[in-house]
Amino acid sequence: MYRMLTVILACVGMVGALAIDTYLPSLPTIGREFAVGPLAVQQTLSVFLFTFAFMMLFYGTLSDSFGRRPVLLAALAVFTLASLGAAMAPSFGSLLACRALQGLAAGAGSVIGQAIVQDRFSGAQAQRMMSHIMIVFGLAPAIAPVFGGWLFVALGWRAVFYFLALFGAAMVALCWRALPESLPAAQRHAFHPGPIARNYLKVLGNRQFLLLSLAVGLAFGGLSLYIGAAANFVLEILRLPETAFGWLFIPLISGMVAGSIWSGKQAGRIAQGRMLWIGFGVMGVGALANVGYNLWFAARIPWAVLPLALYTFGLAVVMPAIQVRALALFPDHRGLASSMVSFIQMMVFALVSGLLAPMLFGSALKLALGVLAGLALSFAFWQWSGRGPQGVAGAPEAIQ
Repeated sequence: MYRMLTVILACVGMVGALAIDTYLPSLPTIGREFAVGPLAVQQTLSVFLFTFAFMMLFYGTLSDSFGRRPVLLAALAVFTLASLGAAMAPSFGSLLACRALQGLAAGAGSVIGQAIVQDRFSGAQAQRMMSHIMIVFGLAPAIAPVFGGWLFVALGWRAVFYFLALFGAAMVALCWRALPESLPAAQRHAFHPGPIARNYLKVLGNRQFLLLSLAVGLAFGGLSLYIGAAANFVLEILRLPETAFGWLFIPLISGMVAGSIWSGKQAGRIAQGRMLWIGFGVMGVGALANVGYNLWFAARIPWAVLPLALYTFGLAVVMPAIQVRALALFPDHRGLASSMVSFIQMMVFALVSGLLAPMLFGSALKLALGVLAGLALSFAFWQWSGRGPQGVAGAPEAIQ
């Protein structure tokens, strides 16, 4: 049952990653077909990410009130329909609208998945489960752009969205048949807007929770930057074809999978604080190596991407430990807390990939410096979270 749950939660968490990464090789062709420029085409990613982040605010609370399973099934069904709409879009405006709808639906898997883990496990066991989910989940960003590139070359960009619709339908069937409800009716909270709004404010008002969430988002921002700049980085900087996105994504995700395997094995053996120091240290070495290489050499395969694998190894060590620490602050509202962590992470993702990445287009060195700056901020927020009246051992005021 543990393995089956891991696979299901990883697969539903893949929905967002697939919707982001699979169509990246198609971006230039979409622009040409609808006669819009690169910045306009980039908004198909930005709109998705902003609606993705926005709806993440609510999936946790909805699942706290109505159960994990019904909310997840409804979101997957909407994602499937939105993907079909994008595949048949007659204009750029209709494509943007369908991407927005995809974003609204795609975040349910990751938010509700984290809440389900917290429903069933705690402490080191929860951290181990999240690491195992990341191992399976990590396959999506590695495979998606490569598969999307070949699918685009063979059948055109619309085939990518038909594939996403098929995947969404498969996830509806899988969850319907094999995912049990993890939140009993007796433990659910009444859906009253007033108390819910007050609970959100209390969570956001918790200094330690906010700092830990920002630390996760900014650490993940290094990956977000390269995802947002993927088409420019692969096609313009590295001068590779649409079928070569694996040169970027396989090192990125291989590092994350390896880090997840290692951190999953070490959960419970190495203290959480020490684990975080190790993860940040590895990320620092990767970020500095990336800057150093691009400072002295022109970006070439494989050296331009190898430091990124080191960075994502450290990222996979850091993220589960910080997420578990943040969610543990609100044991009676895991769904709401999971929503807030995911919302903050995805807002950073949206801002970095949609606004910052285009400013750094065309320069491998600028991208490397952007990753280093985000890591420095992430480390500072993590350190700051352990100081003051709501230190690491502190507990927030209970929310009703």
